Amino acid sequence: MTVENSKPCCPGPEEPCCRVEALVSVDDRGQMVLPKDIREKAGIGPGDKLAIVSLRGCGDSCCLALVRADAITDMVRELLGPMMAEFSGGRDR
Repeated sequence: MTVENSKPCCPGPEEPCCRVEALVSVDDRGQMVLPKDIREKAGIGPGDKLAIVSLRGCGDSCCLALVRADAITDMVRELLGPMMAEFSGGRDR
């Protein structure tokens, strides 16, 4: 997925970009369950990997976001790929 081909995350000013989709609880072991409807909307299935990204404000994490690990991998390849090609003499790794 390239940035040029991707759709914007937020639909536009006519629809709110961020909203509370669900509330989850953290159990004694620190685990939480994503509700089925949220998993289905996001296309998250068994075995999928999600990266947790924290946004910090005043030294504390104020927001946590879940991002598909494969999306982050694609972003890193896109950002670092040209540099790595230059280091490897034009050979793709």
